Amino acid sequence: MTTQHVQVWDRASPIERVVVLGCGGFIGSHLLDRLLQDPGISVAGWDTSAEKIRHHLHEPRLELHLESIADVRVAASLERAVQQADVVVNLASICRPAEYNVHPLRVIGSNFTDACAVVELCAREHTWLLHFSTCEVYGRTLASYTSPGVYDDASLFELDEDSTPLIMGPVRNQRWTYAAAKQLLERVIFAYSKEEALPFTIVRPFNFFGPRMDFIPGHDGSGLPRILASFMAALLSGTPLPVVDGGTARRTITSIHDAVDAVMLMLSQRESAANQIFNVGNDANEVSVLDLADLMRKTYAQITGEREYERHPIAFVSGAELYGEGYEDCDRRLPAMEKVTTLLGWKPKVALSDVLLETMTYYHEQYGAARDVGPMHMVR
Repeated sequence: MTTQHVQVWDRASPIERVVVLGCGGFIGSHLLDRLLQDPGISVAGWDTSAEKIRHHLHEPRLELHLESIADVRVAASLERAVQQADVVVNLASICRPAEYNVHPLRVIGSNFTDACAVVELCAREHTWLLHFSTCEVYGRTLASYTSPGVYDDASLFELDEDSTPLIMGPVRNQRWTYAAAKQLLERVIFAYSKEEALPFTIVRPFNFFGPRMDFIPGHDGSGLPRILASFMAALLSGTPLPVVDGGTARRTITSIHDAVDAVMLMLSQRESAANQIFNVGNDANEVSVLDLADLMRKTYAQITGEREYERHPIAFVSGAELYGEGYEDCDRRLPAMEKVTTLLGWKPKVALSDVLLETMTYYHEQYGAARDVGPMHMVR
C-alpha cells in the first residue's frame, strides 16, 4: 500500500520552487525573467516552444520541458514537479480570438479540459495554484443590455471580482467558447477549494501589452494575431488597420511589467493572495479600439520619423468578416481596482503612451527593418 503525498501549505514560507506552465509564452517569458532574478528560486517550466526564453536556456535553475501538458506522457514528470513545488503558475492556454469561432473544441480543450487536470493534480497534492484566467469571463456589461452605448452608472459597467455577474452571449456565438471555458474552470477551482481545501489565486488579466507579445503573420506565424500585433502587421505591410464593428469596443491596456509586478506581490504575500480572485489591469489606460488604432498610427510615426503613418488607412470590417460567423465581442473591460490595491498594495504605473511606445518599438526593431511582412490572411 502506497502513502499519498500531501504537502502542507505554509502561507508564511518563502517561495523557492515554482512550476510555470506556459513558461515560453508572452506572459510566461516575462515572469520567468523576474523569477530567475532571485537566486533563491528554481523553476520547472513546460511549453512547446522556447523561442521567447532562449536567453534562459543555460540557466541551471531552470528545468525546461519542451512538451505539452496535454500529452499523457508528461503526467509522471509533472506530478513530481507539482509535489515538490511551492506554487504552480498556470499560463497554458489558447488565447487568440481568431481561434474561438473556427476551432472551438480545441479552445475548450486547452482552456478547460487540459487545465482541469492541472487543477485536480494541485488539489490532490495540496499545492498552491496561481491560475491565469481572463477578463473575458465577465462577458458583456450589464450596461450593454440595459442601455447600449450609455455608461453613466458604474455599477452597470465596472467589473468587480466578487460581485459582477458573468454574462456570456448565446451558444451559437462561439466567440464565447474561450470565456465560457475559463469561467467554468474558475468555478472548478473554487469548488476544489471549498471541498478539498485547494489553495488558489486567480488572476484576471486586462489586455497585457509588451515586447514578445505575439507573432507577425507572414514572418513568424500565420493567421490572425491579437489586436496589437494585427495592427502592427498592417502598419508594417502597408495594408489598412482592420477595425472591427466600428471600433466602439473599449479595452484597458496594461503594461506587462506592471502585470508581473502584481504577480510577484502575490507570490511574496501569500496570506493576502490566498483564495482570492484579482483583476490585474490599468483603469487609467482605457481606450476604444478605434482610438487605439489612431494612437498606434501616431506612435509608429514617432518611432519611424515618418509622418505619413499618422494618416495610415483604417479599414472598417465586421466581426464576422474578420473572425468568422459567431463572433460577438465584450463591449467594455474596465476593472474595479480596490481589491488588488487594498490586499496587495499594487497600482499600475505605466501610461498607455509608454506601453505603446515600448511595445511598438520592439516590433519595429524585430520586424520593421526587413519590411517583408506579407498581408494578413483573414479568417473566414
